Amino acid sequence: MFTIDENAPVVARLSTVIDAPLETVWQLHTDIGAWATWNTDIDQAVLNGPPATGSSFTWKTHGLDITSTVRELIPGVRIVWGGPANGITGIHVWTFEQTGDQVTVHTEESWSGAPVDAAPEELGRALHQSLQSWLASLKSQAEQSA
Repeated sequence: MFTIDENAPVVARLSTVIDAPLETVWQLHTDIGAWATWNTDIDQAVLNGPPATGSSFTWKTHGLDITSTVRELIPGVRIVWGGPANGITGIHVWTFEQTGDQVTVHTEESWSGAPVDAAPEELGRALHQSLQSWLASLKSQAEQSA
């Protein structure tokens, strides 16, 4: 099972509870090509093939062009992706747990590399804000769709 880099200079962990069925939340989150339609921080995202372990996707966010590779995919439960972008190696773990009519989405991400070593506080704040925004957008869209 893939995990974040616990020794990375920047680690962020956040979660939210969404009032929507797991199927709705999972479908939204793993329809990578549609991210830009509901997540205002993402300018574009293109999945190269079906979402599966080993598949890659390219996306643009906050001025960065990123290529990520899916490291692990357990439908409805967990997706992990990562890769390098502008000298930063990111590992991103998402887990989904349904409790009654709600879904708890937990995300954790680590960043390492020379740019992170040079500005860990600034980049840590940026990552935290980005994940907060992502979760808020996912929650809003899933609850509207439910």
